[in-house]
Amino acid sequence: MHDIEHDSAAHRFFMIIDGHRCVLDYALSNDTMTITHTGVPEALGGRGLAGQITRFALEHAKQQGWKVVPRCSYAAVYIQRHPEYAGLVA
Repeated sequence: MHDIEHDSAAHRFFMIIDGHRCVLDYALSNDTMTITHTGVPEALGGRGLAGQITRFALEHAKQQGWKVVPRCSYAAVYIQRHPEYAGLVA
């Protein structure tokens, strides 16, 4: 697992690997996190980084008591494949 940071002001979780930035962007409204984008540079693809950052964001939402709207297709598929997060979906 890589170090993932949360920039709450920018509504973004991110990690920097080999000089590249992997991100998960979200909007927050009334304790509902809407995941809008998950991005991993092509150079880092296939290493499971999108899954790591998505899991981190979902765990953060759980700790905050937030519901989640997976508007990003990657996040939606991740939640389908990891039913332990289904209860977070708004």
